[in-house]
Amino acid sequence: MQDIQSAISEASRILAASSDSPELDAEILLCLILEKNRSYLRSWPKKQLHAQQRLQFKALLKQRQHGTPIAYMTGQREFWSREFRVSPDVLIPRPDTELLIELSLPLIPKDKSCKVIDLGTGSGVIAVTLATERPYAQLIATDLSSAALKIAKQNAEHYHCRNIRFLQSNWFSEVSENAFDVVISNPPYIAADDPHLHEGDLRFEPQSALIADDHGLKDISLIAESACKHLKEGGYLLIEHGYNQQPQVQAIFESFDYANIATHTDLAGNPRVTVGQWHP
Repeated sequence: MQDIQSAISEASRILAASSDSPELDAEILLCLILEKNRSYLRSWPKKQLHAQQRLQFKALLKQRQHGTPIAYMTGQREFWSREFRVSPDVLIPRPDTELLIELSLPLIPKDKSCKVIDLGTGSGVIAVTLATERPYAQLIATDLSSAALKIAKQNAEHYHCRNIRFLQSNWFSEVSENAFDVVISNPPYIAADDPHLHEGDLRFEPQSALIADDHGLKDISLIAESACKHLKEGGYLLIEHGYNQQPQVQAIFESFDYANIATHTDLAGNPRVTVGQWHP
């Protein structure tokens, strides 16, 4: 037999070589097996695990040892203080992307209609967060992947969002509407030869949502070019990009005549989101 406390201690040792947070990972995975929260583990450290639970826990630990992201194992990831469903069909939401929310919320009125489009919505965290924070806004969320859109729709349904329309589209290709107040996107921006693609969670995430041609800049350029035709005068374009892409992204915005271009830093102080305003 084995109790909760000793199971976590042993699992932490097993995961130490493959995880930056072995004890936290062990606790999360054990909670998944027990269908309990982490406070339960602390309240009942001497609770015995039965044989089936131990076998299930061992199987999950092996997956984690091989690098499978915790978010894909639990099927959940927190974003903007909400839990969102995720799967290997979508990118795992990251804290850096919350900067897009911080920057876009002041641009969207709290008490009147506003047109917003989220390009490459993935799990839908951006669209769903904006829809819940700004219920008068009318949102379109696009993605080329039907599997990703399925996850995004489930997240929208979970949070009772009625102001999002989902559309399978390669960026703006299937979008007939114009005069958006805000265009927002977290597109692929990693170069195909970037060594980070062979590290950590990136190894397991959908490559189509990570990699872009032209040193990671192709999709950013396509979006900036197309957004001109879909933004209203005075509307805003916000794009997340790599920490080392600020000069190139600003140059792209300038080449398409965006005004008031500014790049904002993430929590680590890295240039992460560039914003431009459209004045034809």
